[in-house]
Amino acid sequence: MSVMTWPDHLMTLEEFEQLPEDNSRRYELQEGVLHATPKAAGYHQFVLTRLSAVLDRILPEGWAVVSEPEVVITRTYPPAVRVPDVIVLGLDRILEQPTRFHAQDVAVAVEVLSPGSRRVDNLVKRSEYAEAGIPFYWILDIADQPRFAAHRLVDGVDKEDFNGTGVFMTGEPFDLRIDLGALRTRIVPKRE
Repeated sequence: MSVMTWPDHLMTLEEFEQLPEDNSRRYELQEGVLHATPKAAGYHQFVLTRLSAVLDRILPEGWAVVSEPEVVITRTYPPAVRVPDVIVLGLDRILEQPTRFHAQDVAVAVEVLSPGSRRVDNLVKRSEYAEAGIPFYWILDIADQPRFAAHRLVDGVDKEDFNGTGVFMTGEPFDLRIDLGALRTRIVPKRE
């Protein structure tokens, strides 16, 4: 097993792209600084899988859901690369089979909060995604009772459209209704 040498400088996008593949952690760049976080815990993954499945079922034709992709937020030095829990983007971009996506590809970025990501997801990524022009940013808090915050850009400014529990409904960028409580349970088909 090889050990990666940790950079002692702000990384370029090219240096980030040359990092060896490592599926044991999630790597992101924040203003050129390499950050590594542990893979999400089982419950986080469960909710993430459920959310992706719900979105995939209800998205209109031409849209796609991708879980945990690399998204280049800022190409200029010092760069930023994030790994949102889920993104929604045009199917045509998926079919191009890019190595990573760019902020302008993303219609919706979604983060599921974890104990170690609350501040970054609520403040830092919210700001970065808005500055990069990602039109919709949704934050799902799965502690205790699921809580959902929906943000959108209005004339380049982040506006919160929804922050609550129960059912989230929107008409932008597509019609959507999510029962937040159902994301925490597994729907078992009825037997006849």
